[in-house]
Amino acid sequence: MQSDGTRIGTRGSALALAQAEETRRALTAGLDIGGDAIAIQPIRTTGDKITDRPIAAAGGKGLFTKEIDEALLDGRVDIGVHSAKDMATRLPDGIVIAACLPREDVRDAFVSPLARTLFELPKGAVLGTSSLRRKAMALRLRPDLTVVDLRGNVDTRLRKISEGEAQATLLAAAGLARLGLSNRAASFLDIETWLPAAGQAAIAITARTEDVAMRQRLATIDHRATSIALAAERAFLAVLDGSCRTPIGAHARLDGDRLTFHGIIIKPDGSVAHEVARDGAIADGEAIGADAGADLARRGGRDFFG
Repeated sequence: MQSDGTRIGTRGSALALAQAEETRRALTAGLDIGGDAIAIQPIRTTGDKITDRPIAAAGGKGLFTKEIDEALLDGRVDIGVHSAKDMATRLPDGIVIAACLPREDVRDAFVSPLARTLFELPKGAVLGTSSLRRKAMALRLRPDLTVVDLRGNVDTRLRKISEGEAQATLLAAAGLARLGLSNRAASFLDIETWLPAAGQAAIAITARTEDVAMRQRLATIDHRATSIALAAERAFLAVLDGSCRTPIGAHARLDGDRLTFHGIIIKPDGSVAHEVARDGAIADGEAIGADAGADLARRGGRDFFG
């Protein structure tokens, strides 16, 4: 790699740093270089600074990548490492997703000291989550629940549940696994009935569009199946203009040379949902995702999320 080293821009949370370390290990192994040639540079993002209101109300999930994108474009870092589900649907000009690492478990995990599953929670129980998707999907299945906003990194949310701020929460299984905390999950939600966020469990690595040498290096560690699935899910979001202000779930999966896609849009109160399923050649992955999004946009109508 570069003689003066490569700088990874990342958020400073325990999970973000774990993902940056995973990226450093992949680069070290894939390019046969010393780990000391790759520096990890934590960057505090706008999303990290907002703790008094839901991210949706503050402007959306791109707030978790804004400062890292700026550092990348300014040349202060050479690549950005992100949880793909936190990335804006449309990237800033001059930035591309250059590689993905192998995807972890895409499911959501149910965490509660009182119940093993969402269905075993007492009537009227308090569920804490800052995700509109998780709130909508939970209310779709359990309209009796009281849902409250629960912000913070993984360890913060686990602590808040232990302290009784809510009786249960939902977290990405991948995040728990990467932090060695899978044992904190009471159970995992079935992917067939509870779709994850688009990009969930995928680590996306960004680079400057013009930095051809870096993009070529990153291509050597790219996990093709994850990148293809992520591209389909992001194409789905792009058609729906999806952000964390809209309850949307999506999951693309490769099976040989075929790609299957499952998507959902839900009213924020869980009262109405529309689902779509598609499959086709993996070469058409983005088109499959976009077609699925267009189908749900037609069925939902302009005011579906209003």
